[in-house]
Amino acid sequence: MSRYNIMTVLIEHRRDTAEKVQALLTKYGCNIKVRLGLHEAVSVCAEDGLMVLQLVGDQGDIEALLDKLNALDGVQAKLAVFN
Repeated sequence: MSRYNIMTVLIEHRRDTAEKVQALLTKYGCNIKVRLGLHEAVSVCAEDGLMVLQLVGDQGDIEALLDKLNALDGVQAKLAVFN
């Protein structure tokens, strides 16, 4: 049976946090199978947004990414695991 690790990441104040979030995503890039970013972009780029990640690989690496994202100001990350 397959295991699906889905992480949602709420990012507030993107101008202040985007660089730090991107650095973590780059560090854990081999664990990211799918990345989807959702934010308001009609008339102006929104300051907050939601990211959805499908993660693969070592569960310890996935939990480390979760912890490091949650340690950033303005970032909330949650992990759902489906078997």
